[in-house]
This record gives sequence, C-alpha cells and structure tokens, in this order.
Amino acid sequence: MRMLINVAETVVADALRGMAAAHPQLAVDVENRVVVRRDAPVADRVGLVSGGGSGHEPLHGGFVGPGMLSAACPGEVFTSPVPDQMVRAAAAVDSGQGVLFVVKNYTGDVLNFDMAAELAEDEGVQVAKVVVNDDVAVADSLFTAGRRGTGATLFVEKIAGAAAEEGAPLDRVAAVARRVNESSRSFGVALGAVTTPAKGSPTFDLPPGELELGIGIHGEPGRERRPMMTSGEIADFVVDTVLEDLRPTRPVLVLVNGMGATPLLELYGFNAEVQRVLSERGVAVARTLVGNYVTSLDMAGCSVTLCQVDEELLRLWDAPVETAALRWGR
Repeated sequence: MRMLINVAETVVADALRGMAAAHPQLAVDVENRVVVRRDAPVADRVGLVSGGGSGHEPLHGGFVGPGMLSAACPGEVFTSPVPDQMVRAAAAVDSGQGVLFVVKNYTGDVLNFDMAAELAEDEGVQVAKVVVNDDVAVADSLFTAGRRGTGATLFVEKIAGAAAEEGAPLDRVAAVARRVNESSRSFGVALGAVTTPAKGSPTFDLPPGELELGIGIHGEPGRERRPMMTSGEIADFVVDTVLEDLRPTRPVLVLVNGMGATPLLELYGFNAEVQRVLSERGVAVARTLVGNYVTSLDMAGCSVTLCQVDEELLRLWDAPVETAALRWGR
C-alpha cells in the first residue's frame, strides 16, 4: 500500500496522537477517541457534539474550537463512533445548558447517537439532535434511509456553533441548525475511487476516462456513470441538479469541496465554473469556501453544497471561529 501509515489497525489512534501534538488548544483523548476544546465546558453555553467515521478529515475533529464544535467523536475509518464516545463527549462539554448532537444521516451514526442521547439524558444532560441530510444525488443508499449527510454538515456546525457561542439556548441552537440543513443541498462527483487502509485497494471500480455522478463520502455509488467531462460541463450538471431541488430565492453560501485527492488548482478552477453557472442562473452568492473539508480519504473528485441564507444565518456564518481547519475573525 502507498499510504503514510504504520498498520491499518492503528491509523486512527496514530492520527489522533498527531492531532494532539499539533493542536494544544484541543484535549485529545486517544484511548477513548474524543476530541474536546480545552476550555470546555464553557459556562452558560450550549455544547455542540458531532462525529462519524474517520477518513473525512478535517470533518469533524478539525472543526472543534470556539465558534464551532465543542467536541467530536471519531470512529474507525468509515465506521460510526460508538455511543460511549458521544456520552463521554457530552459530559465533557455540558455546562448545564444542554448539548446539541449534529448527526450525518447514515444508519449507524443515527442509531448510535440516538442511543447516546438516551444514555446522556439518564446522566442528567439535556440533549437535542439535528440530522443532516443534504445530498440530492439519491433518495436512499447503501448506508442510509433517506438522503445522505455530506457537505452541509460544515454549514450546520459553523452556524449553530456561532449561535451557541453567542449564548443562545439549546432550543434556539437546534432550530438554527435545522434551518441550515433545510436550506442546504449537495451533490458529489468522483473522478477516482477511494482506498481504505484496511482494504488496501480501491473500494470500487471506476475505469479510466469515466466519472461517477452523485457519489457519497464513503465511495457509495451515485446515480450514473459518464465519460469524462470538462470542469465546465461538470459544473453545469452539478449546480443545475442542486438548484432544481433547492430553488433558492435568497443569496447562497457556496462550498466547493474536495474529496481528498483533488488539488486546489483544480478546485479553484472548478469554482470559477460553479460561479459562472450560478451567475447565469441568476443566483446571488453571499460567501464562497473552497478546499478539502468533507473528504473521502484519497478519493479524487469534488462536491458542491449550496445553503440559502438570510441576514441572521449570514451573520452567524461570518462570526469568529477558531478551529484547526476553519479560522477567521479572531
């Protein structure tokens, strides 16, 4: 395997040890697999906890810090964390104001976070939950009932995190998170397959000269395969597919997200085409973020997420944030 690892069995623990060394503002519990902002719990503030399978970095651990998540729970690669991790995280960040669980819509994640919410509430922690299901590519998939949770997770965690940082109560933070999810849609494209450390070879076959439209962040199949297209042709297809479902009447946040192996040179070029399509369709762009944020290990490809915003959501997006992977305004 051409991977910068020791052995597949320790890849997550090794990454967490490296994360702890690089970011002393985080308290990283390698054994129990919980990443917490070091100043938690923050007095009189709602805590935000998210998590999911490893392999999507910087999601979620890279988004722990002031203005975003209070804690994150990394599972094994492409595997849900277990309820004990979420319960431990909730206890670590609860200041008495309650905790919001942000959950991507994958069956294992939903079941385990539901169980964790019950266990945490048994221990006196008030828990609310929002499920992110922004992917318009397929109605159901190998891992989900309903739409998959993908790039909008970043928008939910950032905007809800800003609301919590301002001191909003739990019901308000949860309502903001749900509004962001309802206002967001995503679509992903694979140019190459993903290789997991455990398998050591591509998880699906994508012949040279073809691309997969509508993939998920675990390499789940999309809606169709086509011969390779230009950046502009891909942007036309992806943006139009998202707009058909979202139908925005207000300005949008734009996330042009890399899947892990696509360089910024290509992502910025693709963003130029995404902006062209939005302009041609009469959609105003409020803010744009380009980079590898919700990845799929070494998959080549990208996704586009649009989130329709009003003045409040845009203000919360612009609010200061200080995490390993997202930082501005501080």
